[in-house]
Amino acid sequence: MDYIHLRDLEFYGYHGVLSAETELGQRFRVTLKIAVDLQHAGETDELDNTVSYADVFQIVKAIVEGKPYKLIEAVAEKIAKNVREAYPNEIKGIQVEVIKPDPPIPGHYREVAVEITRGDMQ
Repeated sequence: MDYIHLRDLEFYGYHGVLSAETELGQRFRVTLKIAVDLQHAGETDELDNTVSYADVFQIVKAIVEGKPYKLIEAVAEKIAKNVREAYPNEIKGIQVEVIKPDPPIPGHYREVAVEITRGDMQ
């Protein structure tokens, strides 16, 4: 299996349960791993034979910067669903990680995140 990676895409959104999150917003980072057969694209050097990471970036941006969700689990699920729907014949599987680097919770930590996998990643 071949993979396309989009790592640490960064956006500003208003997702969360706490009022500080929905009123002030915060940064979100998203990392994707997309399982796809890249052999034909590699042989032909044609964008039509692969998944455009520029288009995937725009799909993710619209979701993270768009309608607020309470849970980052819902954000991850929406990303996986929309990206797969954009390339139903090309994408075999997708892994999505949504990271909140600065959630408004007390304590010391680097970040909080969820990661989901949909489809075949092997």
